Amino acid sequence: MPPQRATTVAERLRMMSGELTTAERKLMAALFANYPMAGLGSITDFAREADVSTPSVLRLAKKLGFSGFPTLQEELRSELSAQLQNPISKHDRWAAEAPDTHILNTFATAAMENLSGSLKLMDHRAFDAIVTLLADRKRKVFVAGGRITGAIASYLVTHLQMARPGVSLMPPTPTVWPQYLIDISKNDVLLFFDIRRYDARMLDLAASARERGAQVVLITDQWISPIARLAVHSLPLRIEAPSSWDSNIVPLFLAEALVAATVNASWRETEARIVEIETLSDTGRRGK
Repeated sequence: MPPQRATTVAERLRMMSGELTTAERKLMAALFANYPMAGLGSITDFAREADVSTPSVLRLAKKLGFSGFPTLQEELRSELSAQLQNPISKHDRWAAEAPDTHILNTFATAAMENLSGSLKLMDHRAFDAIVTLLADRKRKVFVAGGRITGAIASYLVTHLQMARPGVSLMPPTPTVWPQYLIDISKNDVLLFFDIRRYDARMLDLAASARERGAQVVLITDQWISPIARLAVHSLPLRIEAPSSWDSNIVPLFLAEALVAATVNASWRETEARIVEIETLSDTGRRGK
């Protein structure tokens, strides 16, 4: 497979993070705090937000491969447009660009490129830190997802409940969220799956949880959910596919990887819990 190419400004920044100066790291942090909107104002406002000089913004734009700040902004505007695509517009675009190959091959190629591209840009330290939070039994864990990613959230919760106590799925109905928020204490974990066409209500939920002292964790896409500004750890993934909908293959892969790593982090306790669950299940099947 050919080497992956960064497709967003955020991906370029993550790939080059080790080469950035202190001022450029400040700009990256400012951009990620409100991506991509923070970079769409004037160059003076962007520099002021990051507390750096205007020439630092120009140097960063050129380091990322752009001719100047205006071309970087063009890319950010293009990404914002991609964020807002609905299933109908996505279908029309893919239909117009569809190659003369079978959908199975086209979709498989896109899925493999998404996975390899996501892994290449994965922040392993952030992944490990998330696992540490999930494996800490002193913390309660809550998981939330959107209309589509709610299924992955439920999948993750089902497996984590086998591995440890204190894991809950946030229901899809916002009117009942306060009943869960009241049980969120300082240092508990609220993990979100949030991909483009982001739900503003999820951002409000993240803000409320952080106000209660929760550690907000985000699994998102390459365009980065606004929840990132509230998260202690974020993992952006590639999700585009030749379909009216985005692909959840990589988010599901990541959910399974988180489960595997969490189980390994506290295997003795997890093993004992699984044995007891299986015993209770056998008792239920046999009857008392």
